[in-house]
Amino acid sequence: MRSPTTAGREFPFRRKLQLWRAARAQRRGTDRFRKEDFALFRLEVGVPGLEEAFDGYRLAHLTDLHLGQWLSPARLEGVVDLTNGLGADLIALTGDFLSYDLDGSARDLEAQFARLRAPDGVFAVLGNHDHWVGADRVRPLLQRCGIRELRNDVFTLRRGGAVLHLAGVDDVMVHQDDLAQVMARLPAGGPALMLAHEPDFADRVARTGRFGLQLSGHSHGGQVVLPGFGPLIRGPHCWKYPIDRYQVRGMTLYTNRGLGSNMWWIRINCPPEIALVTLRRPAGEG
Repeated sequence: MRSPTTAGREFPFRRKLQLWRAARAQRRGTDRFRKEDFALFRLEVGVPGLEEAFDGYRLAHLTDLHLGQWLSPARLEGVVDLTNGLGADLIALTGDFLSYDLDGSARDLEAQFARLRAPDGVFAVLGNHDHWVGADRVRPLLQRCGIRELRNDVFTLRRGGAVLHLAGVDDVMVHQDDLAQVMARLPAGGPALMLAHEPDFADRVARTGRFGLQLSGHSHGGQVVLPGFGPLIRGPHCWKYPIDRYQVRGMTLYTNRGLGSNMWWIRINCPPEIALVTLRRPAGEG
C-alpha cells in the first residue's frame, strides 16, 4: 500500500462550490426528502457453498452518499428511515460518504449513520472521497456510530454451525487496498462476500476463486443512462462494470447506482438507489 497523495484541501474551489449550491438549495426548499426520488432495487444472488441457515439472508446496500451535495441531510434522514424499514439482516456501506467538505457535513452524517439498524450490524469500507476529506476523521465517526469498518479485513457471521465471511478492502483509487492481507485473514472454508468501493476491482477479487459476491459503488451508475448505449459517464476503476449486475468468472458483482452525486447534480434513467440483496443457495446444492 501507498499513502494517499490527495487531500481535501487541494480542492478549495470544489468545496466552495459545494457549499454554495447546498446553501442555495436549502434557501429554495429544493433539498427536501421525497420518497419517489429514490428507487429500491431488489435482487437475489446465488452464493456457492451457502448453508441453509443463511439461505434468504438479506443485505441492504448503500453507497456514494456524497452528503452535502445533492443528498442533503433531510434526504439522508429519509433514506435511513427507508433502509431501516426494509428489515435487512445487515447493512453494507461502500464508501464516498462525503465529497469535499467534512466540517460542514460531519455532524449530520454522524447523526443519521447512528440511526442505522440491522440485527447483524452495519459494515463499511471507505471510498476515495472519504480519504480525500480525511480518513483519520471519517474512521472515528464511523466507530462512534457503531459501524464496523472492514479495512482490508474479514468478519465472520455465524448462525449455529454455519458461517458466512464478509470481507472488505480499503480504497483502490488511493492505493490503500490490500487483497493479500484479506486473503491471509480469510478462513479456508465457508462462503465469502466482498465489499469494495470500486467495481472494476472485481477482476482481481474473482481471480481468487474465493468470493461469491462483490458489492460496489463509485460509478453512480453513470448518472445518465442512454437507451441502447448505457451509462454516458464512466471513469477510473468503473469503466468496465459501471452499473447493475455482472458475472465475473464465477462471482456475481453488483454495482449500485449510489444515493448522491458529486459535481453534476443530474440523473437521467439512473435514480438514486437503495439495494436489497437476498442470498440464496444455488440450485442443486444441499
